[in-house]
Parts: sequence; structure tokens; C-alpha cells
Amino acid sequence: MSFLSSIFKPKERDVLGVDIGSSSLKVVQLRKEHGKAVLVTYGELALGPYGGAEVGQATNLSAEQITETLKDLLREAKVTTKNCALSIPYARSLLTLVELPYREDPKEQKTVIQLEARKYIPVPESEVQLDWFIVPDAEQGEQKKKKEHVQVLFVAVHNDELKLLQAIVAGAGLSSSFFEIEIFSTIRAVVREPIKVVMVLDVGASSTKAYIVERGVVALSHAISAGSQDITRSISVSKNVSFASAETMKKKEGLAAGDNAPELVFSRIFSEAHRMLIQYETAHKKPVTSIILTGGGGVAQGLWVYARKLFSIDVQVADPFAKTEAPAYMRSILQEIGPEFAVAVGLALRKLDET
Repeated sequence: MSFLSSIFKPKERDVLGVDIGSSSLKVVQLRKEHGKAVLVTYGELALGPYGGAEVGQATNLSAEQITETLKDLLREAKVTTKNCALSIPYARSLLTLVELPYREDPKEQKTVIQLEARKYIPVPESEVQLDWFIVPDAEQGEQKKKKEHVQVLFVAVHNDELKLLQAIVAGAGLSSSFFEIEIFSTIRAVVREPIKVVMVLDVGASSTKAYIVERGVVALSHAISAGSQDITRSISVSKNVSFASAETMKKKEGLAAGDNAPELVFSRIFSEAHRMLIQYETAHKKPVTSIILTGGGGVAQGLWVYARKLFSIDVQVADPFAKTEAPAYMRSILQEIGPEFAVAVGLALRKLDET
């Protein structure tokens, strides 16, 4: 299944965001005009048919199979640039937020962080690429100088995952200057008010990623072992139809499909997310102000209304294309499919800053 549109004539300085999900590939091509991100084209292809599975099912394809899918998608979406950035799945990365001693001297602080990093990464340093950054402090002036600790987010990705992505880039004839864990791409695309504390629920095919974002940084993250393919399976069983038919019903009817089957799956996802929310609010004495639904499962009709009843706070459906310029006649469809393209848009926005 593909969903694509070529909107503008491309230019050489265009950039491409490539999101390799568990059930589909998404691409978004942008270019910068007068300081704004302009949408050029976008597209999606399901990975299932390339691995003997159904549309909507999670897959575990080889680099060669993913490359074949990507080349088909680039052609169908009429992508014209080779200048890209790729996503790293959350499940294949490690994020750890730790509290370390604060040092006023930046060099001393860097030394402390590098020494402590070894304690928190449970694999040999030679097997991973490690990065870190300090969480911005809300306090300023004299209060900031008196603090004794600093929060540091450690990020590690296994070398095997990076080699796989490099093989895909080379096989598809693309050129990439960076790979980015999907969480950071999503935050860039969907969080509009970085000062406020928000929860992002990214409903993927095989799992749901829940993370709390404070001042634009991941303060807490958690993977929930249920996703949109579980919803499709529940509809399939409830209605006694094939997985493919259930997937179509889910797309068209949302929570109304399959009697109460979708609600049962989502209630499990939301229950676990709610426990995480309470954990954060109790530990940090700060309220989570809103929830942003994104990912393929986040587009289910009626989901945000159901979520609002359960969480009793503001719930929004992600609209990453709102950060891009596009013709007015495209806005309704872009808003409808936006949650599925959050990672690809976020990647392209960061890549655009390099141009």
C-alpha cells in the first residue's frame, strides 16, 4: 500500500527524512524557501508484502529487503534528492536519564560524565556508539550555581544497527549525514510548546512508545508491548474476518470497528501509560499538561475522545505537517495522515537545518 503525493517541483537542496518502522516505510521530502520548510513530496509503503506478511503486520526484514522496499518507495513518491536522514528504532537503542555531580567548569563536567557513562551502559563500549547531553535547567542565576547535581541523558546505539542502516543507505543510492533515534525526531515534529511537560504516545505496529517530554528533553520513556497490529487482530477475531479485512475496517471505522475489541487493547495501552504518568508526577511534583497521540495507531477515529475521558487532561492528535508549508487543498489530508509521518517529518526538519 502506498500513499504519496508530489506537490512541488524539486530543487537540488532538498532533504529527505526516511522512517523505517516495523510495519511500513515512510519518506518526507522538504526544502527551505524564505526560511520556511516547504513540503515537496511524501510517501508510504507497507513492509509486510515484502516479507510474506499482511499490510499492517510488524516485520523483521533483512537490509536487502528493506532496501528493495525503499527503492520502490523513492520511485513511487517521485523523490528527487539523495540527501537524507534515517530513523533508529527505539527498541534498538538505549536511553538512560541519570543524575550526576554538577561541575561549573564545562571541561570538568565532561570528564565526570564520560567516567560515569560506563556504569550505565550494560554492554562493552566497543559495541555501541554512545552520546549524551545535559538536560536544560529551569533555574537561572544564583540558584543555578548552587545546585549539586545535573541530569544527563545517555544515548547508546549498537554498532550492528548502524551497519544495517548504512547498508540500506548505500543500497538505495542515498547519502546520509546522521541517523537519529525516532523519539527525538518525533519530539521535533509534534511538540509545539517545549516548556510545558507533555506525554507523547507513539502507537506503532508492534508496540507503543510512551515518553514524557520536559523542556524539549525526554524525562522518562517506556515501551508498552501492545500496538496497532494487536488492535487489528482483535477485530479479526471479533468479526471472524481476515487480518487484511480487519486492517481495512480499523482504518475506516477506528474504535467503532470490531465491537469493543479496539477499546480493550487501547485500554491496556492507556492503563500502562497512565501508571507512567502518575509515576512522573509523583516523583517530580509537576503535572503533565497534555498528551499527544502519534504513530500509525494514533490516527484511529475517535481515539483522542476516548483517551481524553480516561486521562482527564488535554489530548491532541499530532499534526507534524503543520510545521511545513503546503497548498491549502492538501491540509485536510495531511492532518489526517500526520501522526504516521511524525518521525519522517522530524528527521527532514533536522536535516533541513544543515542546508
